[in-house]
Amino acid sequence: MEGKDSEDIREKRMTAEEVAGRLESGMTIGIGGWGSRRKPMALVRALLRSPVTDLTVVSYGGPDIGLLAAAGKIRKVVTAFATLDSIPLEPHFRAARQRGSLELMELDEAMFMWGLTAAAHRLPFLPVRAGLGSDVMRVNPGLRTVISPYEDGEELVAVPALQLDAALVHLNRADPRGNGQYLGLDPYFDDLFCEAAAAAYLSCERVVDSAKLLEAGGPQTLLVNRACVTGVIEAPNGAHFTSCAPDYDRDEPFQQAYATAAADPAAWQAFTDRFLSGNEPDYQSAVAAWHEEQR
Repeated sequence: MEGKDSEDIREKRMTAEEVAGRLESGMTIGIGGWGSRRKPMALVRALLRSPVTDLTVVSYGGPDIGLLAAAGKIRKVVTAFATLDSIPLEPHFRAARQRGSLELMELDEAMFMWGLTAAAHRLPFLPVRAGLGSDVMRVNPGLRTVISPYEDGEELVAVPALQLDAALVHLNRADPRGNGQYLGLDPYFDDLFCEAAAAAYLSCERVVDSAKLLEAGGPQTLLVNRACVTGVIEAPNGAHFTSCAPDYDRDEPFQQAYATAAADPAAWQAFTDRFLSGNEPDYQSAVAAWHEEQR
């Protein structure tokens, strides 16, 4: 392509290191995926290697929260849960909460979604019934209720907008302009994360021509619109060790090794030295070597 379209394409292609370089301490960062499924782990690992700290992380949490908490980069977490799916509670998140080393805003899953939706629509809040009559209101004393202005006069929770400085998401495919495609069964809420953010960074298993997106799936699989995306990062195996169906399943043996190491400071230091001390190719090579050792 010639002219402006070509310039736009080049502007969207980035590396994970370039993304990390755009993030700043004190930011509110939204991270897509769900639990231990389709997390933008290559971007999270790049963030681990950066000096950025004092983050507020907004996420349907998994090892993204765990790794950042273990590295001392989180000030506050906004989440509905923090799980590895096959392991119910993310171990580093649990340890951080037990130490009291991070602040937590725990919301119902629907409230969390509504907060992202409010931010995506640039609204200060959206009303929802979820949370009424539950401990969500007790553990979040800052939450407010509103009364419907209509005849019903119903009391509703006013879920505040979860406004994000940046969003990190991972999808199966993307084109160079930032159109993102999921090929699995569940889109999660990656589109809302992108729409709620001032800047959104989309990593993917493979960057393809725009026409190839429609060959791989129908229009309904085109989850993220390029207008919402600041940067596109090609990151094969970039969700590891979480799943990225149908490209690959969760690496359950490695996830178990991660959780086991998290329980012991010396073992965690050894895990960090082996897997998290280098760049992304170093990580992928170390994981491949570890699997060879397990055979």
